[in-house]
Amino acid sequence: MAVDPIRYSHSIGSSNRLNLDYVALAATFKKFTSSIIDVHTHIHGREACKIYRDSARLYGVGLTYSMTQIEEAQEMRDCLGSSLQFITMPSFADTDKLFAHGKGYRDRILEFKKLGAQVVKFWNAPRIYDAFDSPFLRSPFRLNSRERLDVMKFAHDQGMIFMAHIGDPDTWFAARYTDQNKYGTKLQQYEDFEDVLSQFKVPWIAAHMGGYSENLPFLSSLLERYPHLYLDCSATKWVVRELSKHDPAEVRAFFIRWQGRILFGSDIVSHDAHLSQGSDKSEMLAKASNRDDAFALYASRYWALRTLFETDYVGESPIADPDLHMVDPENYTLDDAPTLRGCSLPDESLEWLYFRAAQKLLRPDSSWHTS
Repeated sequence: MAVDPIRYSHSIGSSNRLNLDYVALAATFKKFTSSIIDVHTHIHGREACKIYRDSARLYGVGLTYSMTQIEEAQEMRDCLGSSLQFITMPSFADTDKLFAHGKGYRDRILEFKKLGAQVVKFWNAPRIYDAFDSPFLRSPFRLNSRERLDVMKFAHDQGMIFMAHIGDPDTWFAARYTDQNKYGTKLQQYEDFEDVLSQFKVPWIAAHMGGYSENLPFLSSLLERYPHLYLDCSATKWVVRELSKHDPAEVRAFFIRWQGRILFGSDIVSHDAHLSQGSDKSEMLAKASNRDDAFALYASRYWALRTLFETDYVGESPIADPDLHMVDPENYTLDDAPTLRGCSLPDESLEWLYFRAAQKLLRPDSSWHTS
């Protein structure tokens, strides 16, 4: 699907600090025999979905897996058709968070399964511990708590693939999760994760480079010990910032070694609030305020990831990264960005990352599942 270059103008903003022409630059990337599969997005909004569709097609993405609330699912499918598949997610609007992530999640799993969903998401970012007033060690939101295990057993019996958000950036543990009694340490998140990995031998997709793009040897150790574990490369700002800190040769070696176990994902969030002004918008929704900004927001993520993986570019990221300011406010503003350092993956590894791993894992049959 072609995108009319007149339709979107470009200007400097938090998703385009470098005043790039994201429409023109899309044509500079490699062409492959199959379209890219984005296994990690959050697609919302009748009009924003259309803008996302333009950015995805422009950057070679032909199949999108989205964590869309069930109430919006049909409207988003009307926009994207069969190029949209759903990932099961709990109701984040429910005021009873324990119910939403526990017993109440079972009905959502069945509803999403009727829409063809193969993947069920277990969200376990440390922010979840804000929902219940108890120490980390006794929290019912821990990934291996009885409440969460009961839902996993139910999802397992439904033949689902599991996805999990484990941990968060090191920057957040340095600045936001300083109360270890409440949030635990970063490594404690992985003790719980390894427990459930050992109990459920279905395929697991650990989102956002397994939550630890800062530590590639640690990720390799997990992949070695759990052959049913996969990663996705979503959370573009985080992944670009941290992978670019490593030597490109180390990143390249990691992706070559684990090709087939790493899936492409962007973590793009589309929303109609991106198309209008508003002083009361959340941080996520304030990233854009008109159609051009929204297009830049979505396209910038694909540009940054493809630049990271396909080229030897070394320079500033076009995407503002407030985490730099959060941990070092004296030297960085909210509009500053880290270095983006391309690792120039070989074509075979790019194919595995962009589509072959997802094609193999998310195939229609469930031959991997045993009751």
